[in-house]
Amino acid sequence: MPTADPSLLGLCLAGVGVGLLLLWRGFGGYRAAARIGDTSTSRIATLAAGEVRISGVVERAEVTLVSPLQSRDCVWYRSRIRSGGRDEQELFAEERGIGFRIRDASGSIRVFPRGARIDAPDRFAERTGPLGDEPPGLALRGGSPFTTPAEDREAAIAALLTVRVPDPDPELSGLGGGSFEDSGRRYEEARLEEGDVITVVGTALPFGHLEDPSGADRLDRYGDPLAGLDDPEVAAEVAEARAAGTLLTPEEAWGNAAIPGFGIGRPVRAPELDEGVTAPVLATPEEAARIEQVFDLEPDLLVVAAAPDSPLLIATGTPGEAVAREEGRFLVGLLGAVLAIGSAVAGALLLATG
Repeated sequence: MPTADPSLLGLCLAGVGVGLLLLWRGFGGYRAAARIGDTSTSRIATLAAGEVRISGVVERAEVTLVSPLQSRDCVWYRSRIRSGGRDEQELFAEERGIGFRIRDASGSIRVFPRGARIDAPDRFAERTGPLGDEPPGLALRGGSPFTTPAEDREAAIAALLTVRVPDPDPELSGLGGGSFEDSGRRYEEARLEEGDVITVVGTALPFGHLEDPSGADRLDRYGDPLAGLDDPEVAAEVAEARAAGTLLTPEEAWGNAAIPGFGIGRPVRAPELDEGVTAPVLATPEEAARIEQVFDLEPDLLVVAAAPDSPLLIATGTPGEAVAREEGRFLVGLLGAVLAIGSAVAGALLLATG
């Protein structure tokens, strides 16, 4: 009895897998498009508590990020490096976000990105050359992924004129190409930068109602120390420790890092330092008032964040552009369904006829 060609059966199975993956992503796009389209845009100045859709430009808060592949200031990035050749492997993957503000014609509001689904196209997608030479535009990050932008023109000029010895990021060491073995290496990076037009669908609520204000200000899908709170057992242990009064406060857990302005400017109060360490210059009363206003948000201040029954969605572009992009993903998902069905039928025919 004749048997089916294993290579053809493998192609059919691959077609089914790819088709189902596209269909799954397509339904995600359909849900996102329906959610964006079914929610009307609100003006930030007249925002009320509850699920909202706002659209405007990104503004930085007190801290910004430095992207790994192009060293650009941003409020969110997703970066990947994959090896070239037939056995493609992921060499580096990192996604981070930090709290930012969104502004429309009526005002601005703070957005806490923890748990957000972010839809942003790649701004950088290049490969190393045939001899492993670095692609144009690649500028691997050196140093910390966090930075505090200069507050005024004089400080910006001083920072620009200051010569610093590069402190390379150990995770990115050796990933810039340069040899024949590095040929075909792929670099991809998506970002949200200050001034970008975005659409946000989430929950507006008072800052004091956030379950974890410090954690909600950060998004880190790779190595987030707070990611375990999604686990019911870990969340129950944290709740038990909080009820028993044994959970450390931020001041107890972070020490000097909990002082506003410490490490990125003039601290508002004297830190506890080891003997012989040079003490930082304390902020003046005017500077302390400004720093505390930036870092210490009022409990009744309205912010936008994710809620248990209302996930946070952030998409680049206006609402119409975001809906069109998500609907395009849904159409690709329908094509994926056709591919999966066709591949399954072809595989069944191969098995039946040999």
